Amino acid sequence: MRTLINKIMGHRKQDTLIAWLFVAPWAIGFLIFGLYPIIMSLYYSLCQYDVLRVPRFVGLQNYDQLLFEDPYFWKSLWNTLYYVVFRTPLSIIGSLLLASMLNQQLKGMPIFRTIFFIPSIISGVVLSVIWLWMFNPEYGLINSGLAFFGLPGPLWLQSASWSKPALILMSLWTVGGGRMLVFLAALQGIPKHLYEAVELEGGGWWTKFRHVTVPLISPILFLWTVMEVIFSMQVFVEAYIMTNGGPANSTLFFNLHLYNKSFNDFQMGYASAMAWLLLVITLGVTWFQFRLSRRMVYYEGGK
Repeated sequence: MRTLINKIMGHRKQDTLIAWLFVAPWAIGFLIFGLYPIIMSLYYSLCQYDVLRVPRFVGLQNYDQLLFEDPYFWKSLWNTLYYVVFRTPLSIIGSLLLASMLNQQLKGMPIFRTIFFIPSIISGVVLSVIWLWMFNPEYGLINSGLAFFGLPGPLWLQSASWSKPALILMSLWTVGGGRMLVFLAALQGIPKHLYEAVELEGGGWWTKFRHVTVPLISPILFLWTVMEVIFSMQVFVEAYIMTNGGPANSTLFFNLHLYNKSFNDFQMGYASAMAWLLLVITLGVTWFQFRLSRRMVYYEGGK
C-alpha cells in the first residue's frame, strides 16, 4: 500500500513539474514584459524622469500638475469622453442591426457575411490613410457623393466642429467585425418557438425584438458595451495619423496627449501618471456599468 501511495505521489509531482514547464514561458514573459513594466510605471509616476537622467522622486507632484496645471488635460479628457459617448452606442447598434440582417436564411448569406467582415481585418494605419482621402473636402469620395445630390460637404478633418464626428464615422467602418459575429451567434441561439409564441399573440417585429431578442442577448450586449468603452478610451492611431490632435486640439485624445508627453517631451514620469489616471477612470466607468447591469441584464436561469 505504501509503495502504491509513493508511486501516486511521484506521478503527481511529475505532472506538476511538467505543468510548470508548460506554464513557464508565459510566466517568465508576464513577469518581464508585464508585471515589471506595470510596477515601474507606477514608480515613475511618482518621479521626475526624462529617460536621460536618474528618476527623482517627487511624490504626487505629477498628479497635481496634471489635474490643476495642464491646460490640455481636461481638453483631451473631454475629447475622449465625447468619442466614447457617441461611438459606443453607434457601434453596438450598427453591429446588432448588421447581425440581424445577416441572420436571415437566404441563399448566398455566407458570402455576404464574409464581405462585411473583411473591412475589420484592415490595420488601423491603412484604414486611416484610406479615410484621409475619403474625408478630403475638395476631391474626397464623401464630399463628391454629397455634391452629386447638390449638398455642400463639410471640411471634416479640417474643421474643429466636424473632426471628432468624422473619426466616429470612420470607426463604424468595422462594425462587421468581431462584434457582429458574436451578435450573430447570440441571435442564432435564441429558440424559434419564442418568436412563434409572440406571433400567436399578435406581436410584430418590434415586440419580438423588445421582449425576446434584447432580453436574451442582454449579457452579450453588456459584455460588448464594456469592451467598447474600454477600446474607445484608448483611441490613438486614427488621431495620430489623420489629424495629430488638430485642428485646434479638437482631436487631442487622452492617449495622444500621453504620447506627446512621453515621446515628444520625454516627460516619462508625467506620462506614467497620465496612464495610471486613465486606468482609474476606466475602472470607475466599468464599475458603474456593472452596477447598472444588475437591473438591465437578464441571465437565463438567474434570480
